[in-house]
Amino acid sequence: MQDSNEPAPGTPGWLRSRNDAQALALLLDRGALTRAELGTLTGLSKPTAAQMVSRLEQLGLVGPVGEAPARRGPAAITYGARVERARALAVDLREDALEATVVDALDTDHPVVTVPLTAADRSPQGDIQAALTAATAAAEVDPTSVRAVVIGVQAAVDVEGDVLSLTDTLPGWPLVGARSTLAHEFGLRVVIDNDVNLAAVAERQVGCAQDAGDFALLWLGDGVGVAVDVAGTVHRGASGRAGEIGYLSAPVAAAQIDPEASDLTDLLGRNGLDRLLTRLGAPDLEAALTGPDGQDALDELATRIALGTQSVLAVLDPQLVVLGGPTGLTGGQALAQAVAARIAADSRWHPDVRPGAVTTHPVLVGARRLAVGLARELLLDTVSTTSFDRTEGTAR
Repeated sequence: MQDSNEPAPGTPGWLRSRNDAQALALLLDRGALTRAELGTLTGLSKPTAAQMVSRLEQLGLVGPVGEAPARRGPAAITYGARVERARALAVDLREDALEATVVDALDTDHPVVTVPLTAADRSPQGDIQAALTAATAAAEVDPTSVRAVVIGVQAAVDVEGDVLSLTDTLPGWPLVGARSTLAHEFGLRVVIDNDVNLAAVAERQVGCAQDAGDFALLWLGDGVGVAVDVAGTVHRGASGRAGEIGYLSAPVAAAQIDPEASDLTDLLGRNGLDRLLTRLGAPDLEAALTGPDGQDALDELATRIALGTQSVLAVLDPQLVVLGGPTGLTGGQALAQAVAARIAADSRWHPDVRPGAVTTHPVLVGARRLAVGLARELLLDTVSTTSFDRTEGTAR
């Protein structure tokens, strides 16, 4: 059903709305432009382009930002998009802290804040209010300008059903209805997604997987997970649990290097890594890889990862495997090369293996990419849902 506030297709109001949205999109994509440049790019006459800019100014969506030198006559005024009407918030929610930053449709850089969290005081409303308060204060922006939030969580997320599962790191969060609760409480558009999926979004858009047809991001940290990107779309599965490989049993061959590993989390996660470090007498992975037993540490870690990826390779046969999370990023290119060699030696699959390129705040970067898109949609929706007086061209 058509929104009662939206002009009917084919009417003058509808055409004006389409033209105005196109002009705003151009300003978001290209930066500041003159009225004449907007007219040329949209194929509209100078008078029509001037009316279009005037309407967008009345809505508070564009404003003059400078002047463009002219060959003859006075300099032309340049106009830029005003993004303060619709900002968004990106949040990486962890077990004991969150990271957050304000974003807008122009992808303006704002500070990243870290807020400690206490399990006894956790709730969706409390966590997101803390993120909103801290991030907007650091960015020195009005909290009411934030109209959307993208939240990365260490849990499986059924987007359609608004259901969370495997929520060990989300005390106080309900299994059902967290998204709708936040949307109602704050009046925001709310997106909740798995943290590894968001890290894959970051690698696809600004990281090492920009040229990949499809890829699997293997997250190696306290736990283990995999995100699967097929031609730019993250595969989430029927219940949002796609990629939860940490619960799979460890391969039989893994008993030769770590007989205590019962599943892939034991083999590749914090417990398995700690056993490896204890045996080598190293305080952390970086020390192990650069110490006197560095080659042994690299070989065993690569073997563990190659064994752990067998199921992923057999089912998905990805073009690229990205090693992410603290372990993958610490191992870097040397670990990626060792894993590729081990996979090639032990299986029929020969994927490209690369370390993650988004080494700082990868989950937050992925959330930020989605939040920028939401902020842009909200600005353009402001145009498309506004009707104009047919004779005077004034917003109403």
